[in-house]
Amino acid sequence: MIESPALTRDAKLLPDTGEPGFGVYVHWPFCAAKCPYCDFNSHVRHQPVDQKRYVAAFLKEIVNARLMSGPKTVTSIFLGGGTPSLMKPETVDAIMNGISRHWHVPDGIEITMEANPSSVEAERFRGYRAAGVNRVSLGVQALNDRDLKFLGRLHDVADALKAIRLARDIFPRMSFDLIYARPNQTVEEWERELKEAISYAVDHLSLYQLTIEEGTPFYGLQKAGKLIVPDGNQSAALYEATQEITEREGLPAYEVSNHARPGAESRHNLTYWRYGDYAGIGPGAHGRLTRGAEKIATATERKPEAWLDLVERDGHGIIDEERLGFEQQSDELLLMGLRLKEGVDLARWQQLSGRDPDPKREHFLLEHGFIERIGNSRLRCTPAGMLILDSVVADLAC
Repeated sequence: MIESPALTRDAKLLPDTGEPGFGVYVHWPFCAAKCPYCDFNSHVRHQPVDQKRYVAAFLKEIVNARLMSGPKTVTSIFLGGGTPSLMKPETVDAIMNGISRHWHVPDGIEITMEANPSSVEAERFRGYRAAGVNRVSLGVQALNDRDLKFLGRLHDVADALKAIRLARDIFPRMSFDLIYARPNQTVEEWERELKEAISYAVDHLSLYQLTIEEGTPFYGLQKAGKLIVPDGNQSAALYEATQEITEREGLPAYEVSNHARPGAESRHNLTYWRYGDYAGIGPGAHGRLTRGAEKIATATERKPEAWLDLVERDGHGIIDEERLGFEQQSDELLLMGLRLKEGVDLARWQQLSGRDPDPKREHFLLEHGFIERIGNSRLRCTPAGMLILDSVVADLAC
């Protein structure tokens, strides 16, 4: 059994206070295979990764992040990737202890790990739980073998269901991802698949429309006319069906692509959308750290081996630091906050931007049913506004 005295495994999850909080994001960049739709910072290595060397580098970067952030109370930790479930439980344990040595980590905070069904083993899951992980997010992506093969996934539906059962048995909280708006997917097919997903007693689902990103194999296929995704009308119909079913089944959207039973929202992702601070640790990780009146945007070297060399030489892998002024911060707050059903704290936005929303632009968006006020304190998108979110943000930010 792994021992992490700084973390209490079975502490009851702390309630959401509604505050932005302070998160720690740790990026494990390695995958067993690269999916054809993926533009994340993930890398395939055919030789075993030296996990002890990477642990030492993660711990150095944690020290540097603590110097930049100052003393903080951590409200969530997220192990993302890549495929973090390729890490040994001892690696996760060492990282958790490193975080708890340098920031205050209360019992009961949310600690999430992303996992792929193809890399799930019961013993490894129990090791992650012993290291303090209390929430797992599974990259299921589809619930039929044909589309899993199309998406380049290494698991089949049987693997996915096994992983879901294990996650439910071992972790207090579990979520999984599905990708929809796949080629030739009908609304009726997606409704059946979504209802099946909800039947597995999940309390959180992340439901993403398939997007074709430049630089991915799918992009090349689309350019060559060999990959056709649903058009705008079909995508909108799939989105609307998603909202209707999840609302009816008790997992309403709390963010554009995320659905949860009340109280099961992802605390870490809420920190991003509420525009809180977070430290980014690992290759290609991004961070936002407040220093006085400024917010510092950090980005680390993406290539794992180059990041490792930088950390071993300089104590961190940061290659870009940008000081965000009040106007940039207010734009980011708007961009992130309008994704949420709870909307944006207007007083905070006004404090950062130094102004009120433009009355004419706000009136136009209100009149056409794209935004609404929640009392005098918050502004949010309506369901119709969520369909054109980028345009709404651009209008209000001007």
